[in-house]
Amino acid sequence: MTEQERQEDDDRITASLAGLAVALFLTVVGLYLMEKLATVSRLEDCLLQGRMNCERIEISPLR
Repeated sequence: MTEQERQEDDDRITASLAGLAVALFLTVVGLYLMEKLATVSRLEDCLLQGRMNCERIEISPLR
């Protein structure tokens, strides 16, 4: 294997890893946005029903 072929292989691997990193980043951002949109949707549904107590109630675990 020549030096040029080795460099091309290294560049290809680097590009593949960069593509994988971008795909993972976009997946994480997409999941975060889906969760936030779902939360806003639940709050809007509650408010459109005319309810005034739409805050989430935190229940402490039983002792």
